[in-house]
Amino acid sequence: MPRTKPTKTIDVLGNLDLRPEEAVGDYLLSKLQEKYFIKPPNPDAAGDSIELLYIQNTREHDKMLKLQKEMLADSKRQSSINEARVKKMYKTQEVLRQRFIEVNSFIKDCADKKRIAEQAINCESELHKELSEDIKKFRTSISELMTFREALKGTVGELQPYEKVLEDVVNISDIFVSPKDCMDRCDALMLAQIEISELENKKLQEIEAMRQHMVKITNEAALAVLGLKNDLSKLERSYNESRALCFRWEKILAHTKDVIAANYLEKQRSMDAIDTLYHILCRRRNLAPDMWRRNVEGQLDFIKIELEILQGLLREFEAENESDTEQNVEAYC
Repeated sequence: MPRTKPTKTIDVLGNLDLRPEEAVGDYLLSKLQEKYFIKPPNPDAAGDSIELLYIQNTREHDKMLKLQKEMLADSKRQSSINEARVKKMYKTQEVLRQRFIEVNSFIKDCADKKRIAEQAINCESELHKELSEDIKKFRTSISELMTFREALKGTVGELQPYEKVLEDVVNISDIFVSPKDCMDRCDALMLAQIEISELENKKLQEIEAMRQHMVKITNEAALAVLGLKNDLSKLERSYNESRALCFRWEKILAHTKDVIAANYLEKQRSMDAIDTLYHILCRRRNLAPDMWRRNVEGQLDFIKIELEILQGLLREFEAENESDTEQNVEAYC
């Protein structure tokens, strides 16, 4: 149960009430709850006075000063140690820097040597491959030449009788001077036969090409004719459509021409009527007409003024007739 009258006035230390006549009841009520509960001091313990608080604060201050001096000495010692460590670190850093430069230079030299060695190895490898291929080619050529030599020996042995026959022909015939002359003429005939065969094949190919070209031209001409027929049919359809459209527009233009002529005739008649009315009104006023026939606006303004005047006169005449009629009626009555 919360107390309805909490303590408000307290002393300097904050644990004695200045209203003893009300503090006892408030204290008993405050024991029933926990929020505003105040634990009273022990009766055998002396209260903390200002002197005790001063002494306690002085001791704490002395301890703090001593601790501050110790921490200052420790910080100076640590700063000197740190300076020595920093100097040592700088020296070590310089040594490591020099060592890094040396190692980096050594690594670059090694890389350059490695690159040069790799280039040399690649060049030597390519050269070795080329030489190996050349050796293989030479070996193949030697083996082919050996085979050709053996075959040539066999062929020479087989053609030995023909040589004897050729010598006999040269000796008997008066045309050939020597066996070499006979062989040259035979070779010339064979070459001429080869050239004739090549020329024949070439002419046949040209004839085939001409035939294909003629077929191609014929196909293109047929396609062109077919396209022209299609274009002609399209043109004919377009011509018929244009002709029908022209006939329709001729009818429309003829009707338009008639309408324009009728409107022009009506306009001229209106202008003649306006001019005639203008001359009649001028003659009525004994005035000489000073406006031309084409000045329709001026004539219409003059006619409007005259008609307003005539309408005013007509209204006055009707009013006089009505007054006279009324007077006659009154006199009759």
